[in-house]
Amino acid sequence: MYDTAIIGTGPAGLSAAVNLKIHNKNIIWFGSKDICEKVALAEKIENYPGLYGVSGKELAASFREHAEKMGLEVNDHVVNNVVPMGNKFGILAGTEFCEAKTVLLATGVSAKGQIKGESERLGRGVSYCATCDGRLYKGKRIAVICNAARLEHEVRFLAELAEHIDYFPYYKEIGIDMANVTVHTAKPTEVTGDGKVETLKLSDGSELEISGLFCLRTSVSLATMIKEVETEDGHIKVGRDQSTNVKGCFAAGDCTGRPYQYTKSVGEGNVAAHSIIDYLAQEEK
Repeated sequence: MYDTAIIGTGPAGLSAAVNLKIHNKNIIWFGSKDICEKVALAEKIENYPGLYGVSGKELAASFREHAEKMGLEVNDHVVNNVVPMGNKFGILAGTEFCEAKTVLLATGVSAKGQIKGESERLGRGVSYCATCDGRLYKGKRIAVICNAARLEHEVRFLAELAEHIDYFPYYKEIGIDMANVTVHTAKPTEVTGDGKVETLKLSDGSELEISGLFCLRTSVSLATMIKEVETEDGHIKVGRDQSTNVKGCFAAGDCTGRPYQYTKSVGEGNVAAHSIIDYLAQEEK
């Protein structure tokens, strides 16, 4: 039986795996063998302490090198189900089954609600983080999709940088009223471009020429693999120790909510790892 099963190979999962390895815990790590693959899509990162201006590819390469040097291995079978079994968990991944004393969910952001062409251009004009990428579009025309009024501060932040914003809110009572923001009623259906974002197609048949598309959404993938886990506003609900409502189950990274940033994910992965270490110590008494 494993001490911990980590599900997800993004920054949160990597951070937890590193710290659990240091503490000699027996772990199984599920996810893509291309560790932190979404990080590599970022054009430039300006808010990772000590690594100003690093490209996504450079940061992802450093993450992977770290994992390799520590001898961390990834099981790339897709986890279908996690079943609480008293003081342990049963994990079904494809045709494989294993048991672990604890589980860490680091499953990242859901692709729910994507428009055609969005995922293909992530990091090439499509972004999910205003703080991370907004400065790249200073003085340019961009489009913003947003599904919640509580994210309007990010729209305002982008409006202070961009020349013009074509805004597509998916909620009522819109609070954005800025001279360089045009609110549309037609909805985006497809983003196109030759290798990067160039055109946004709308439901009324019109097209907009843009340099970038920001998709600001509150929802991430629900913890469908473990139905007992409580969620809030589409995110896994956790305490300050990254614990969920299910004993022995922890969560970290984008799946726990905004901000969707690498620094936050790495920090939560670290906290989760140490909480797991404490939990295992208490269970052994």
